[in-house]
Amino acid sequence: MNHPPPGRLGRILGVCGSRALLLSVLASALLVQPPTAAPASAPTATAPAAAPQLKPVGSVLFIGNSFLFGSGSAVRFHRSNTVTDLNGTGFGGVPALFKTFATQAGLDFTVSHETVSGSGLDLHLEKKADLIGRAWDRVVMVSQSLLNTAQPGNPDVLIRSAKQLAELLHSKNPAVDIRLVATWSRADHVYPAKGHWHGKPIEQMAKDVRAAHDRAAATTPFIRGVIPVGEAWNRAFLAGVADPNPYDGVAFGQVDLWAHDQWHASTYGYYLEALVIFGDLTGLDPRSLGKNERSAWELGLSPAQATALQQVAFDELSAQKPNRKLEPFTAVSLGKNG
Repeated sequence: MNHPPPGRLGRILGVCGSRALLLSVLASALLVQPPTAAPASAPTATAPAAAPQLKPVGSVLFIGNSFLFGSGSAVRFHRSNTVTDLNGTGFGGVPALFKTFATQAGLDFTVSHETVSGSGLDLHLEKKADLIGRAWDRVVMVSQSLLNTAQPGNPDVLIRSAKQLAELLHSKNPAVDIRLVATWSRADHVYPAKGHWHGKPIEQMAKDVRAAHDRAAATTPFIRGVIPVGEAWNRAFLAGVADPNPYDGVAFGQVDLWAHDQWHASTYGYYLEALVIFGDLTGLDPRSLGKNERSAWELGLSPAQATALQQVAFDELSAQKPNRKLEPFTAVSLGKNG
């Protein structure tokens, strides 16, 4: 038998040995490899954030007109699903702003409103008594902005109808908390020559409206007080937060509290109205709503504008009742779907 030369044989054996060693290592690795892991389960969906726990605080009814339902602004249909519109018009308005503020303060109000454009309290008494004449825990009432459309500045109808309406509501719930809202100066009745308050300072109409509401509240013990919305507007002018004359343009860095008709409020004006009502009715500090307040964000107010108006509301309420301390609170986040 022929044998390969030793050198050639060594090379052959070396190659074969290396291959055998490699196969042995691979076989060992396969034997000790851990079992295949089960397929990973699908990621668990994140549960939605729990709704904030709110304190039930009873019912509140808003009675009024376009100065409540937000005519001339985006507030008109804002969050209308959060309140009950007794007239079925689908408005959100200032009552919806109030509801959102209260929710962020941890309070669960059942909010309803009954509003008719251009109306005074006399119309609600005459035509809506069956609708609103029931037991409410709190009632906020807004009357005609001129006091009397036929005789601007004459408070007689307001005084008479506020007393009668308060008596009706008190008869349904003797513990009801009833408050009147004294509204703002109308620029269209101050600056144009045809206006009833023409030639007087812009602040004067709001002061006259407040005086008329004080007289109305004094006629009956069933009206607890007057909410100073118009005077909060005056304070916003004085503080430089709002421009007092929309007819000559709006100064940079200030807001226009009036709508395009210089009569109704703008979104800023209604926002301030709701802040004052909220602070007066709850006794809470509106500044606690803070720069991230939900409705301000949804309606397009900047954080600086929101906090400036909150400060105005706080300052006016504090000036009206220096012995009452508005309580601070930690605002509740409403989350993505709140």
